[in-house]
Amino acid sequence: MADSLKVNGNGRPSNIKHPSAPSLMMNAHFAGVGQDASREEYEHGIQVVDEDKLFNTHLGTYLSLEKIIPAGFNYHLISVFGSQSTGKSTLLNYLFGTQFGVMSEQERRQTTKGIWMSKNKHEGADRGMADNILVMDVEGTDGRERGEDQDFERKSALFALATSEVLIVNIWEHQVGLYQGANMGLLKTVFEVNLQLFVKDNKNTPRSLLFFVIRDHLGTTPLANLQNTLIADLNKLWSTISKPKGLEQSRIEDYFDFAFAALPHKILQPEKFEQEVEKLGARFREGYNDPKKSGLVDESTLPVFLPQYHRRIPADGFSVYAEGVWDQIVNNKDLDLPTQQELLAQFRCDEIAREVLVAFDEKITPLEDKQAEDARAGKPSVIPDLGAVMNAARLQILKDFETNASRYHKGVYTRKSAELVSKVDSRLKALFQKQLSAAHKSGVEAFSDAVSGAVKIGQKKGASYDFAQIVESEKKKALESFAADAQAIVVEGAAWSTYQQETNLYKKDLDDVSGRLRKEEMRRLATRVERWVRSRLDESIGLEFNKLGSGRGGSGAPEHGERPASEKDLWDRVWTIFTETVQDAERRFTDRARSFDASPEEVEVGLWRLRRKSWGVLRAKIDEEVMEGNILLKLRENFEDKFRYDDLGVPRIWRPTDDIEGLYTKARESTITLIPLLSRFKLSKTSAPPPLDAWIGDAPVSVSPADEEDLAPIGGVDDDEGKSLEEEMTTISDTKQADLLVRFKKTADGVYVEAKRSAIGGMTQVPLYFYGLLLALGWNEIVAVLRNPIYFLFLILLAIGAYVTYTLNLWGPMARMANAASSQALDIGKERLRDFLESSESGRQAMAMADRQTGGSVRLDRLDGEGKKRGKGEDEMDVDDI
Repeated sequence: MADSLKVNGNGRPSNIKHPSAPSLMMNAHFAGVGQDASREEYEHGIQVVDEDKLFNTHLGTYLSLEKIIPAGFNYHLISVFGSQSTGKSTLLNYLFGTQFGVMSEQERRQTTKGIWMSKNKHEGADRGMADNILVMDVEGTDGRERGEDQDFERKSALFALATSEVLIVNIWEHQVGLYQGANMGLLKTVFEVNLQLFVKDNKNTPRSLLFFVIRDHLGTTPLANLQNTLIADLNKLWSTISKPKGLEQSRIEDYFDFAFAALPHKILQPEKFEQEVEKLGARFREGYNDPKKSGLVDESTLPVFLPQYHRRIPADGFSVYAEGVWDQIVNNKDLDLPTQQELLAQFRCDEIAREVLVAFDEKITPLEDKQAEDARAGKPSVIPDLGAVMNAARLQILKDFETNASRYHKGVYTRKSAELVSKVDSRLKALFQKQLSAAHKSGVEAFSDAVSGAVKIGQKKGASYDFAQIVESEKKKALESFAADAQAIVVEGAAWSTYQQETNLYKKDLDDVSGRLRKEEMRRLATRVERWVRSRLDESIGLEFNKLGSGRGGSGAPEHGERPASEKDLWDRVWTIFTETVQDAERRFTDRARSFDASPEEVEVGLWRLRRKSWGVLRAKIDEEVMEGNILLKLRENFEDKFRYDDLGVPRIWRPTDDIEGLYTKARESTITLIPLLSRFKLSKTSAPPPLDAWIGDAPVSVSPADEEDLAPIGGVDDDEGKSLEEEMTTISDTKQADLLVRFKKTADGVYVEAKRSAIGGMTQVPLYFYGLLLALGWNEIVAVLRNPIYFLFLILLAIGAYVTYTLNLWGPMARMANAASSQALDIGKERLRDFLESSESGRQAMAMADRQTGGSVRLDRLDGEGKKRGKGEDEMDVDDI
């Protein structure tokens, strides 16, 4: 049987027909009252008290079989208490692995009759639960099977309260705040009789823990609020009960402690329900109160079995003690106080309430289902005509109840009418609040979309738009729409049907959305301003660095002496351009932010971010300019400008008599001094870095982490960066300076060598007697040329060309070009001759014969420039190089 029984599953205990029992017998797999059960029948549990109030005298046998008797005081007793069909047995089955009978989904009828007991089946598992936990499943209250006969449910609840350490009060979330729904009437009677029967004085007060488990908790109302409501109701209830003499000033806290837990919906959220039940089960362990930790630990994880709750009855005497308690409760006549008139009024009023609720449900349930469906889909919607339906349904049900029930006992009628109003209003209030919540959410989304759309239209038109005016206009429309939706669902005559608080929350959310949209718009503004700053700095700073390429700056200044302005004041000009550009950007940002209705704090944060972002732009531009390729090119241009041009800025024509070495040395040393100048961002006036930290300023008080997350750290400004201002202003490292110096010197040496070759190539060493000999031998030709106009014109052109070539010192380059052309022609001729010989049979034979005569094969590609065979060492070197 154990294998076929599952907790709340398909194999749970079903209704069993028994020949000697009623047609319906619940928990038939338990050992019932009056049965001489076998060991196997005690496997699942025992019926302590049956529905006829008979106590099971075999309780001691069950405790012995479950090995509770030898445990002494090491056992714990838990009872569950609540309305019928609220899932008490299901809760116990999930918490403790028991197999109490549960209600069938197809039939809604009473499941548990009497009082049943079972031992915790999760014992020994890794759940952290205490040993020897006994669980009592008490017949539910307010069942239609017993009707107005509340004697048994009161006695059973009193028995559970008198014997148990922990009493689990199982209620639904929507019952919180109700009198009958939360079993307050029954608790009141239980408290009164408990004081009369079991409390003798204040010194020996047995304490119990009332553990309220709130089922189907949606999360809309926080558990803390529900807890406060229940505690307030219990205190109010305690103040109204009759107390024995001497205990008039006693408080409920003198006899009871309270704990609270909430569980999600078992059907709608099965996985979450089981997770929360498992967490709840972990609390059923032993512990103690530590005053030092009071208020410092999470109450939802505290143990529930405290020493003060234990009844201190040894396990072997519990069955006798329990039987005595039950006998004392059964024979107490004071519990049967209501008169027959009141009983009739209670019965009829309840019956009438059920009847009028049918018509109410037909109107309201579809609306509740619609809201629940929208909530599950995550898209709450505003239901049209909800207010009219709610008002009509409420007015009709109250009118029908008054017509049919007002002729019964006035006190009972008044109480039942209030209960009906409370039940009806609780459902209508839920509809009302969810409708407001849907209007709230949809209104906020519509407001956000409307503002964003208006801004985009303004941007497309290209004209300036007033963001603050857009926000104000759309906010006014949103508030009017929300007020119209809220007024349409106001329930007449209901004190709770107000929406001022919701309107205030709606305004707050609109303000929050406005603030978010304003921040986004200011971010976009900041981005546009940053792009403007970047474009300006790219152009201006680039021009300043390009001036380094001309060492004279167009002024023809000498290579030595005072440094030209293009070099000396470079960083001063860069800093001035930078600060002026950013100041202009700040003015643009401030003027535009005013149209956003931005606060001074937001503008301050925006300007602070702009300064930091602008410094990042400048630093990136400087890093780009001092990249190895860029800076080396500028140094060469600077050197060549000083070396190739004279003091007046005229290009030099190198002659052998020029002091090329001196000019080269001066120009090179002057350019080399640029490297340390460019390696540090220093102002010439102060020889110190610019006051970047003071210029950026401290972070505003109103700056948020989101405002700082996209900002790069700055040395000397951010303490956590670990870099000083001096390090932040270093543009070229010492290692890079050394490498740059070596590479520049090689480049300068190349320019120097080229200049020397140009001077040497322009020299002419023609003897004077050569001119006389040329005149004597060529006299006839000279006369012929002078007499012939064509020859004479050609001679003039040659003379002009020679003069120009000499003036520009191009004889050397022309000679080198001629030599290079002749060498290239010779190489091509050799290659083509080799290809020709190899392409014919006779040529290959001639080449082979030549190889035999010379003692080896000589290929044309192995000949040197003079047509000689290259040496063996040279060939071997070529192979090694490969």
